[in-house]
Amino acid sequence: MGKAKWAPDERHFFQSVGRAIFMNPFDEARENLLGRVSPGHAGEAFQLDPKFYAFVVEVEQRIAKLEAQGLGTIDKFDEEERRFMEPVFLYLVYHRFVADLDRLVRRQVEMGDTPSPVPFAVDLLAALGARGFSEERSRHYLAMFYRLRRAFFFTLTSLVGESRSMRTLRCALWNAMFTHDMHTYDMYLWNRMEDFSTLLLGETGTGKGSAASVIGRSGLIPFDASTGRFAWSFSKAYHAINLSQFPEGLIESELFGHRKGAFTGAISDHAGVFELCAEHGSLFLDEIGEVSVPTQIKLLQVLQERTFTPLGSHEKRRFAGRVIGATNRPLGALRESGTFRDDFFYRLCSDVIVVPPLRERLEESPSELEELVASLVQRTTGQRSESLTANILDVLGRDLPKGYRWPGNVRELEQAVRRVLLTGSYRGDVDTSSASGVPEPERLARELEAGSIDASAVLSRYCGMLYRKVGTYEEVARRTGLDRRTVRKYVADEVKP
Repeated sequence: MGKAKWAPDERHFFQSVGRAIFMNPFDEARENLLGRVSPGHAGEAFQLDPKFYAFVVEVEQRIAKLEAQGLGTIDKFDEEERRFMEPVFLYLVYHRFVADLDRLVRRQVEMGDTPSPVPFAVDLLAALGARGFSEERSRHYLAMFYRLRRAFFFTLTSLVGESRSMRTLRCALWNAMFTHDMHTYDMYLWNRMEDFSTLLLGETGTGKGSAASVIGRSGLIPFDASTGRFAWSFSKAYHAINLSQFPEGLIESELFGHRKGAFTGAISDHAGVFELCAEHGSLFLDEIGEVSVPTQIKLLQVLQERTFTPLGSHEKRRFAGRVIGATNRPLGALRESGTFRDDFFYRLCSDVIVVPPLRERLEESPSELEELVASLVQRTTGQRSESLTANILDVLGRDLPKGYRWPGNVRELEQAVRRVLLTGSYRGDVDTSSASGVPEPERLARELEAGSIDASAVLSRYCGMLYRKVGTYEEVARRTGLDRRTVRKYVADEVKP
């Protein structure tokens, strides 16, 4: 085995780079460390279109000096040196193929559930082999590189904004996917992340579903050398279900599935989301604060035992995926009242991530509104348009009061963009008048007096009015004497076109 003849600062350089490479790329501490060891470093982690920065060139130049000593492969270093040189070699190979990996991610988005060919796989595996990595480890790192680029892609495209709270959110999501120390992840946890459940908290409309999809579409997918493709598409590895939309009697079937004849109306087998979830996949249980205690107990058993049984079957099925839960309800109050079990909470809370409300983001960074509107315009029209973005911002500035709080968060902003495109105005939740200009309470009273509205419509309209006023389903339920699930249904009915 050769021995490196380190220049005075060279060993320190590679030690720092090796340590930084395995840090959370959305953590400012990583960028600060790389900036100290290489002033040319320009934060490549935040770019979707990869470039070879001065930092990468500097690493390559220093590696060339080691190669001149016959030290261009990992087997030439002792155990201590290998610990920090392996990530450096991996980093260089990774950067050579970043553009290919990004194209693969975009192509797979277009192809949907059919795994895309990976035409550069042979060259990437050969490059890793040339650095001394075994065939098995090279396939492992090919899968890791693909996972990293998906995580970057979905984190950056799904979570717009550079406010402090959004940077914190991106950092937290990365930890949920790779931990805060990728060396520990790579050594011990790369195939065990499914054991770590994540709980997303935040107000309605903040983007908890988007945050969940970042984790869900960035899971491990092994490379199948026999087909030249990854084993499955990331779109098939992620399943989402909103638990509040199902009656209590159907939730268990939707979660665990049922077999033909399990109950009246079960005319065929039905696969639940736990059965559909692939190995290393993710299952997003939205509105998990809505489920009853009996359902919580069943979910707790799945999380503890990693098995489930479809209704009408005695065959246990293994669940090898990851659970991501989300709720906009105050879990502290739910736990205190006994409607959300402590043992269920502790099984879900390996990681708790708070998705910030839009008002907080705009208080920290007012320019984030422009970023969000530009992104929503692109999503709505299929293309970026500075003129449309500017027009919508002008309308919002004209029609909304200064410091508008955006009670519906990003979901409300999305509908505001659509309404401005359709009508040229948006007055937000402060405008509760009907299209005729008659305030909603007065219009409802007139319809009641005329006998022109049925009971269901009365409840829908009344619940909708109260919800716009008080802002929470809990308070509407308290004022009306209805349960929260019923209130949610009536409010949803009231806003349907």
